[in-house]
Amino acid sequence: MGFQEVKQQEQANMMHTYGRFPAALVKGKGVRAWDTEGKEYLDFASGIGVNSLGWCDAGWVKAVSEQAGTLQHISNLYYSPVQTQLAESLCQASGMSKVFFGNSGAEANECAIKLARKWGMAQSPRKNRVVTLVNSFHGRTVTTLAATGQEEFHQWFFPFTEGFDYVPANDLMAAEKAVTEDTCAVFVELVQGEGGMFLLEDDYVKGLRELCTRKNVLLMVDEVQTGVGRTGKFYSYQHFGIQPDVVTSAKGLGGGLPIGACLCSEALADVLNGGMHGSTFGGNPVVCAGALEVLRRVNDPAFLQKVEENGVYFREKLAAIPGVENVRGLGLMNGADVSPSLGKTAGDVANACLAEGLLILTAHGALRFLPPLVITKEEIDEGLEKLKAALQKQ
Repeated sequence: MGFQEVKQQEQANMMHTYGRFPAALVKGKGVRAWDTEGKEYLDFASGIGVNSLGWCDAGWVKAVSEQAGTLQHISNLYYSPVQTQLAESLCQASGMSKVFFGNSGAEANECAIKLARKWGMAQSPRKNRVVTLVNSFHGRTVTTLAATGQEEFHQWFFPFTEGFDYVPANDLMAAEKAVTEDTCAVFVELVQGEGGMFLLEDDYVKGLRELCTRKNVLLMVDEVQTGVGRTGKFYSYQHFGIQPDVVTSAKGLGGGLPIGACLCSEALADVLNGGMHGSTFGGNPVVCAGALEVLRRVNDPAFLQKVEENGVYFREKLAAIPGVENVRGLGLMNGADVSPSLGKTAGDVANACLAEGLLILTAHGALRFLPPLVITKEEIDEGLEKLKAALQKQ
């Protein structure tokens, strides 16, 4: 099928919930993809941080294919060796004690919120409020939209789930005031991805950990986008020298298949028990096989060091491009602003990049770059040359 036929099918048969770029991708390998018309693209997006090993990595394809040819699904009524192996690997990589598997970041965050409220209300019937940050993003279910600290998301779908309080990022005094005897958890992203690629400050993160410990409140970290090597550590909280009580993970964990994970400390291991939570597809054997291959490759000191080094290289090269301002990020999770002097929006630039054969993302008016973790410096240079050409286009 050609692009126009695909576009017509989509418009005729699918809800119009996505602002799509004008390309239909049909094939990928490594950091490159091709569309229905045969055009090649370099990938600085990785399916919004999902294809951590790139497109159709040979080891990942082998792991997924072998599992699909052996056993594709059993539900959680039975034990699954590939699921338990993944749980063990994740707990070891994160320093956490137990994990629940779902299908997405939103599901992982729903689990975290339920866990926090169950834990809090066992101490007091009123200890059920969750503090999140202004400009945060935690998902698109009714509850995770309510947890999201952006007013634009709090429209249309009333009534939203109650019990969330929002405070400015990097303002410890505001957090101190917001955390009361009714608070069960503080829930944060250490890099606000959907909010525009803004980092939390080191002293602030350490201060939140101390505040939560002192006030007997859970510190929960949303690692849906930042996790699984994206920032140059397996989880981004490892940059800050803290240990959260709850961590949520998704996106890059599956390497291209849908998975979500909610991890908790030993103290919370038995908060959610029989019948309190579940997921038909959570921890599916095929998805877990892919995730195990991702962990085997990513959770390696040399691999993570390369991500960190390439991230520094990416930011240095990006900052040298005329028309790019306020470069920021960790590892291979980076953002920048378009200079107002160009008279272009981030969306304009993203579309111009597509025409140049480069896939990039936007976030809250910023350019967002989430290339596969296996990208090389030469491929970074190639992609940034395409970005430069896109910025110079009239």
